[in-house]
Amino acid sequence: MRVTLLGTGDTTGTPTVGCDCDTCRAARERGVERSRFSVHVENERTGESLLVDFSPDFRRQFLDSEVPLPDAGVVTHVHFDHLDGLGNAYRVFDELPVYAADETDPLTDESVAGTIRRKYDYLDRVTVHDVTPHEPTRICGLDVTLVPVDHPPLVCYGVAVEDPETGAKLSLSGDTSYDVPPESRAALAEPDLLLADGIVPASLCERHPIGGADRGPDGVPRTFGTKHMTREGALALAEDLDAAETRVVHAAHFYPVEEAFEDPLAVDGEVYDL
Repeated sequence: MRVTLLGTGDTTGTPTVGCDCDTCRAARERGVERSRFSVHVENERTGESLLVDFSPDFRRQFLDSEVPLPDAGVVTHVHFDHLDGLGNAYRVFDELPVYAADETDPLTDESVAGTIRRKYDYLDRVTVHDVTPHEPTRICGLDVTLVPVDHPPLVCYGVAVEDPETGAKLSLSGDTSYDVPPESRAALAEPDLLLADGIVPASLCERHPIGGADRGPDGVPRTFGTKHMTREGALALAEDLDAAETRVVHAAHFYPVEEAFEDPLAVDGEVYDL
C-alpha cells in the first residue's frame, strides 16, 4: 500500500492566500505547501487507487504529483475543504464510485452520502455508495471502514484502510476533537501509519474564544475549541492507538514559524509504503 499525502493543510492552507505571516513567508521561501486535505492510497497489488476526501485543490494536487487518478473515492464529511473538489470529476472520469456514510446527521437531516448525491447530482459519471459505519467495505481491493469521530456540529468520520493480503494498515483520524469514541478508537488502533488532525499547538488554545478542552494529566489541552485536536492531542491519540508512525495533518498557518515545519507535522507530497 502506497500512501501519498496530497493535501495536509486546514481550510485555508499554508501559505494562506493574502497572508504575510512568518509561517506563510517561510513556506513560500522553502517551496513547501499544505494544501487542503486529501490522501491518495494505492493498492500496488491490484494497480487500483482510492482517494480519501476531495480537496478544492484537486487539480493542482494531481498536476503536481505523480500518482494516478483514483478508481474510487471516500468522503469523511461535507465541509468544503474535504468535499468540494469532487466537482473536478467533470470531464475527467469515465466513472467514479464515491463511498460515504449512510447515517443521518441531525443537523442537516441528511447523511454524508445523501448530501453528496444531492449536491453533485449533475455529475452523471459519479455514483454515490452508502456505507454503514463500523462495517468494512472492500474498495480497490482494500478493506475500508468509516468510524464516527467528534467534529461538531456536523457528523464526521475517521477512516481505517487495511490490506487484507499484507495486513498493512493506514488510519486517518478525520477532523476531530480528542474525544474519539471507544469503538472508533478500537477500529483505528495499531496502524502502521496514523494521519492525525492537529490544527495548532496547544499553546494557542488561549487565543480561542472558548480555549482548549480534553486536558491531559499534565494540564495540556488536547482539543482546540471543540472540533480539532491540538498537536499534543494528535500525539496523545497516536500513543493511545499504538501507531507505528504518525504524521500530523490539517495543520494551520498559525503554527509559530520555528515549529511549523518540524516533525511530526506533515507537508504535501510525503509518500509512505506500508
